[in-house]
Amino acid sequence: MANIYDIIIRPIITERSMASVADKKYVFEVAKDAGKVEIKNAVETAFGVKVAKVNTINVNGKHKRLGAGRMGTTKSWKKAYVQLTEDSKTIEMFEGMV
Repeated sequence: MANIYDIIIRPIITERSMASVADKKYVFEVAKDAGKVEIKNAVETAFGVKVAKVNTINVNGKHKRLGAGRMGTTKSWKKAYVQLTEDSKTIEMFEGMV
């Protein structure tokens, strides 16, 4: 089993993701090979909360120019939307950002 900090790479802090923090929905970048059950266990262990459900999406890299006409892409990554239960506490890391 991987370390929980190998599964959760970073939180996604955008205007759209911060709008759903009031509903106890959080967005994280996670490892590409992590499953929903692994993500749920990692979030529960790292933050001490109860997770109701996890939705994941694979985000493809964008095409970028790398100089004189050469095309390249940014890296592909995986995003996880985590919904906490109603009786769960919130994640303190997101408290001051709303």
